Amino acid sequence: MRKIIIDCDPGIDDALAIMLAVNSPELKIAAITTVSGNVPSDMGAVNAKKVLKQLNRLDIPVYIGEDAPLREEYIDARDTHGMDGLGESFLPEVSSGCEKQSAVDFLTEILEKEKISIIALGPMTNLAKVFSKKPHLIRNVEELVSMGGNFRSHGNCSPVAEYNYWCDPDAAAIVYDLFEKEGNIIHMIGLDVTREIVLTPNRLEYMCRLDKENGEFIRKITGFYMDFHWEQEGIIGCVINDPLAVAYFIDRSMCSGFDSFTAVATDGICRGQTVVDSMDFWKKEPNSRILTETDPEKFFRFFMERVLKKEDGSKWNDEELKLLHEL
Repeated sequence: MRKIIIDCDPGIDDALAIMLAVNSPELKIAAITTVSGNVPSDMGAVNAKKVLKQLNRLDIPVYIGEDAPLREEYIDARDTHGMDGLGESFLPEVSSGCEKQSAVDFLTEILEKEKISIIALGPMTNLAKVFSKKPHLIRNVEELVSMGGNFRSHGNCSPVAEYNYWCDPDAAAIVYDLFEKEGNIIHMIGLDVTREIVLTPNRLEYMCRLDKENGEFIRKITGFYMDFHWEQEGIIGCVINDPLAVAYFIDRSMCSGFDSFTAVATDGICRGQTVVDSMDFWKKEPNSRILTETDPEKFFRFFMERVLKKEDGSKWNDEELKLLHEL
């Protein structure tokens, strides 16, 4: 069992990633920290609580993080995720509140005490705040898996940039730079691989037939997301970026790629672009592992086996899941 912190901006796909992480016995979630990205950090914390309630895991603490990028004006993604951040499902509020300590203070405190891994599913504002003040704490990050950036794929909020890094490019640039200085590696789960992970209507229907309760919860929060993808990108279904980062953290065979030095552009029309030195032009030590290939069928089998439950609590067998390959 590996101890992790999920730093996120829930967000529909963040919600699905939390569902996968909570239902994975390899992971012990020390906390969920939120940051302003898809939605403001306080709304993201409320959404994280709603997902944890669905999973009967309100014991996992939630810490509210930074409410704005380091320098840029904050632009949320509620056009993509709905005004409530969960597909305008408007789920009931959770009575239990969040922790009083800020996410930045919590992250600083825990990294001063122990080694721990971080799965970052939103902008890196919280992490940049921590590591800018105390860069030596990077040595206590066992692994950092970041859903963000892109290598050969086009962007999703500009021709060249993925949203998480575009939202706070300065934070991403700081973290990548400091990781290079400390000799550590960021695992970049970018659009090159996450664009392959499409939750189609067929897959969703199959989930609902296997597990009505959790399947219908997923249906409720993803309907808005599917409509957005059809209207904006002509995709039948929706790209669920964040769960792939969790799956990769657990099972490295989920994605493959290469090590490289990566810098993040902070200004102008290339704001948020990840400049991957794949040809070793700068002759710098790698600060990132760039994931470029994935297997969507393998991912969805993995996701469904973890997230969907039988009424008797037993696991799904291969015979019961084989239809996934036909969807």
